[in-house]
Amino acid sequence: MRSTKIKICGLTCDEDVDSVNEAQPDYAGMVLFFPKSRRNISLERAEKLLRGLKMPGVAVTVSPTVKQVSDIAEAGFTLLQIHGKLDREILKLNCVKSGKLRIIRAINSINEESLKEIEYLRDRDEVSLYLFDAAEPGSGSSFDWNSIPDASVLCKPFILAGGLRPETVVEAVKTVHPFAVDVSSGVEKDELPSIQEVEAGESMKSRDKILSFVQNVDRI
Repeated sequence: MRSTKIKICGLTCDEDVDSVNEAQPDYAGMVLFFPKSRRNISLERAEKLLRGLKMPGVAVTVSPTVKQVSDIAEAGFTLLQIHGKLDREILKLNCVKSGKLRIIRAINSINEESLKEIEYLRDRDEVSLYLFDAAEPGSGSSFDWNSIPDASVLCKPFILAGGLRPETVVEAVKTVHPFAVDVSSGVEKDELPSIQEVEAGESMKSRDKILSFVQNVDRI
């Protein structure tokens, strides 16, 4: 059994689904309702890709509305990653309170505000995991791992993201000991296709980098 879970994020097309199904990470993420990201896809496309996955899919959002969260649950997602603002009304939705849709709360900056939120969420079962990322998620940048609060503060497992690559993930796991690691830009092609090509179905991901990332984690 894998000691450190793996999440490959930013899937956009069928080729990405084939790559992750071959590599067999534990989770696969898709960016929804965030057009600023070149990895953003429609809910309709995400629903189609979700059906082809051999592992749980994660809907990755930024400050989603209650309606968007309901639509994500209706599409068949069981995990929702929330960056930005977490509307407290989302925690009251039946799909969330019942555990049908579990929340991963992303923290992009450790400050007084985020620490207060962590304190509020520590006993809320609606949030299953934290994800600690760089200030600009998806940028490929890292952050100071020492800023992550210790287990006695969190009271929940966490995912480490931000600037991870196949060649750096081993050090990250050995240093931080996260529940899981998350990668997106770190397993993308050296030369990315245009936004138009991505919208037409061309992959941004490197199959070889995805395989290498998973294999390196599994060797630890």
